[in-house]
This record gives sequence, structure tokens and C-alpha cells, in this order.
Amino acid sequence: MTASNAFDERLDDLVETFDLLGDWEERYRHVIDLGRSLAPLTDAERSEANRVRGCASQVWLVTEMGPDGALLFRGDSDAHIVRGLIALLLNLVSDLRPEEIADFDAATALNRLGLSANLSSQRSNGLAAMAERMRRDARAHLPVR
Repeated sequence: MTASNAFDERLDDLVETFDLLGDWEERYRHVIDLGRSLAPLTDAERSEANRVRGCASQVWLVTEMGPDGALLFRGDSDAHIVRGLIALLLNLVSDLRPEEIADFDAATALNRLGLSANLSSQRSNGLAAMAERMRRDARAHLPVR
């Protein structure tokens, strides 16, 4: 499976799940449940260097290079819904190669999931900031040309 196929397949699976859930309230609960599955970050990882700017809530994102060259993301927040949104993004891009993440279009993915229309502008801006941080970290791991 190619990388873009892996991303598309992950997004298709999430879209299918969200379609089965029906209304926004059920989807909202599902996003919060996704956040509960996140392993908490250590106090050291909740550092200023890992903090995502542009989010109303406290958000931390840790990016690590896996042995196979894929990026592994871990994240946490002090808000339940934001933890869920982090988990959703991690499900989409974690364990993909930097070149596969560098042009990740979070807005398109969120539109397909129906989240854009149901998140406050503050949450949408925070989600965009998280996606931009993932893209930036991916670009930092791209080979120099």
C-alpha cells in the first residue's frame, strides 16, 4: 500500500465510522472517546517546546522518528474534546513518512468528516494549528535537496 493510499484509507475508515454515528452529538462523544485512548505525556514532555501555539486549550505534541523512517506523533491536552481531536489527527498521520505528511490537508479531511461545520471557530483554528505543527515537523525531517 502506498503512503497516500494509507492516508486515504485511514480517512475513508473514519468517514465511514462518522457516517454510522449519525448526528453530531454521537460524533462529538466518539471524538471524546478517541481522546481517552491517548497515553498521557510525561511532565517533561509537557514542555514549552512541545506546546502548540494557536490553540485556546493547552496542547502538546511530541514528534519522533521511528526506526523505519516514519514519524510517530503523541499528543495531549487539558480539554477532553481537544484530546479527541488530537487522537483523530494522530489516527490520520502518525506512522507515515515525512513526505506523506508534509502536505497534509487537514481542512479537506475535516470537511469529509463533517467536523468543520460543527466546531467553533476557536476549535477549528486550534485544529489547524495542530495540523500545521505536524506538517512543519514533517518538513523538518525531509531530506535536504
